[in-house]
Amino acid sequence: MNSIIEVPLLISVGAIPGALSRYYLTILFGRWFGIAFPYGTLFINVTGAFLMGFFATLVSKLAIPSNLSLLIAVGFLGSYTTFSTYALDTSNLLRTRNYKATLLYWVSTPILGFMSIEMGIFLANLL
Repeated sequence: MNSIIEVPLLISVGAIPGALSRYYLTILFGRWFGIAFPYGTLFINVTGAFLMGFFATLVSKLAIPSNLSLLIAVGFLGSYTTFSTYALDTSNLLRTRNYKATLLYWVSTPILGFMSIEMGIFLANLL
């Protein structure tokens, strides 16, 4: 059983690299592709969904300890992916009046996220 101190510590230890990964990947994608479209956030949310599906399936198949699940699923992936940035990016795209890009981003993120979760589950089930 996890103690009252152990749980927040495990989540925090996972959250730090998750948040830093999100930050640096956003910068990297901005440098590679520009900032007119939120490629970084899209990539982060899609890969995060894939990793969540993959890891959640492994947790149930391999009886992964709850400590590791807290560290990775809640800590790392919880801070790596971000719905609030997705909403802000959609709002910012809308303000540019680029309605095609706004609609593409707004619709593609949840669809690709769902497809990524399913792909992660599928691949984890192959193990």
